[in-house]
Amino acid sequence: MRIFKYLINVRGSVCIILILLVIQAVCVLLLPAYTSDIVDIGILRGGIPEYSYYTWEEYYTLGTDMGRLQMDYMLRTGGIMLGLTFIATVAEVISGLISSLAAAKICRNLRSEIYKKTLAFSHAEIDRFSVASLITRNTNDIQHIQTALLMIMRIVLYAPVLGIGGVIMTMRMRTGMSWIIGVALVFILLIVILLIKFTMPKFQKLQKILDGLNLISREILTGISVIRAFSREKHEEKRFEKTNKDLMRTQLFTNRVMSSMMPLMMLIMNSILICIVWFGARGAELGNVQLGALLAFTSYAVMIVMAFMMLSFMSVMLPRANVSAGRVEEVLGTSVSILDVAEPMDESRSAFKGEIRFDDVSFRFPNAEEDVLKGISFVASPGEITAIIGSTGSGKSTLVGLIPRFYDVTQGSILVDEIDIRQLSQKKLRSLIGFVPQKAMLFSGDIESNIKFGNPKMSDSDMKQAAEIAQASEFIAQKDNMWGSAVAQGGSNVSGGQRQRLSIARAIAKKPKILIFDDSFSALDYKTDRMLRNALKDNITDAVVIIVAQRISTVLNADQIIVLNQGEIADIGTHEELMARCESYIEIARSQLSDKELRVGG
Repeated sequence: MRIFKYLINVRGSVCIILILLVIQAVCVLLLPAYTSDIVDIGILRGGIPEYSYYTWEEYYTLGTDMGRLQMDYMLRTGGIMLGLTFIATVAEVISGLISSLAAAKICRNLRSEIYKKTLAFSHAEIDRFSVASLITRNTNDIQHIQTALLMIMRIVLYAPVLGIGGVIMTMRMRTGMSWIIGVALVFILLIVILLIKFTMPKFQKLQKILDGLNLISREILTGISVIRAFSREKHEEKRFEKTNKDLMRTQLFTNRVMSSMMPLMMLIMNSILICIVWFGARGAELGNVQLGALLAFTSYAVMIVMAFMMLSFMSVMLPRANVSAGRVEEVLGTSVSILDVAEPMDESRSAFKGEIRFDDVSFRFPNAEEDVLKGISFVASPGEITAIIGSTGSGKSTLVGLIPRFYDVTQGSILVDEIDIRQLSQKKLRSLIGFVPQKAMLFSGDIESNIKFGNPKMSDSDMKQAAEIAQASEFIAQKDNMWGSAVAQGGSNVSGGQRQRLSIARAIAKKPKILIFDDSFSALDYKTDRMLRNALKDNITDAVVIIVAQRISTVLNADQIIVLNQGEIADIGTHEELMARCESYIEIARSQLSDKELRVGG
């Protein structure tokens, strides 16, 4: 039913298809009857329906050309058969076209819905499914659904009409051989039930294995440099091979089951034909069955078995499509954990200043046993640089990720200009923020499109100013096409430092009220780091600047430095103040600065 419910959205097309398929089935079902007439009347009776010796004698006495009479009947009946064939062909072509368009439309909309839903997911939902699984569901699973929908509209709607119509026609013929069809249908039904029982669990397993294969492939391709550096190619090959073999074994099982269906169905069909010939010959010998009727009954028997064969093939395809539909519905039915309020306070300020206030904020990841941030309180004001430093795993990136609502706080609140960020729409909140993540991410295109990513309509002067502040102008000027220079997917054709500077320029060019640099200076040399921080201080005077850093040199001149230790604030102050009283900060400084630098720093 998961698959069939999608047809509700194209019910108009389904109705038209059903009408066309009924027309096609009626035309096909009439053909054996006319074939029977050609044999019994056209050939055996000379074209005279109510044939007897006296009738033939009367026609002959009247001077009728009996050969012409027979030929006229044959041509007339043959013409009707050609007309029926033409109508059936046209109906089939049109229904096939409409079916293809309807199935493509349904799956196009499904892909769009999954894509939009995925964009609305917070990090928690994305972590739950994994990126690899979401890609599989939006490609492979929907492809299975599209194939199944097409087959439903072409076969599942057509086969019952043809099969039931064939049964009715055979019963009307009163040959006494209808029991043969009944026995055959019982065997077909048993085969279908057994196939569904054995293949359904395997299809469910198949899609999960495919998720795992995509995940491993994605990890290997993304981390190819690390794999080569550590000479782990053989290990990764074995890891991939294990999952690949699991997929192969599962596919072999399902393919063998599906392959066994055709021989079984052909065995049933040939057995039916043998029975029809055997019992039909005895009936013809006794004069109970005419030769044309026997041919027609054989044709109807083949139609009936073919109709149920088509349904049996669908019984194998539908379970897999049903599994895929369930996986798609799982994504679409997942509740988004971060939602906008019914009446956001977006217009409560004519202009936002961007002041950030953390008020006793605690946070824990979904399904985690303890908080990773505890009781965080501080204020970051416009025109000031707020730096966050701490040891690895202290929660620095998690803290700044709460500001754009990648996750929602577990306790406490984060305020922008004294408004809880949960009272703002996500679009409004994120329009105030320029975010530079730890791993710089560029998009395929050119340098200009990447810097203007936040606002494609920005002026060239704003773009160039942002590049100047980000210390990117120099290397851009050295490129042949300058701003039009191509950028590969992920920025793989530029160095790490260049990629980072372009990512910083993209955030600055947006002219946000809140600028967040999540350890974004780590790929820069000390000189570029210093020049960039000085440019920020000189040019970004009306925005909140939050810098997450590992290096003391990056935060030396910040207006306030927040020291995190195991998810809690150890101290807040300037570099000199922290060097005088904060043991955690002093330990970090000792690990990075020389004795001379420590003395100069107080």
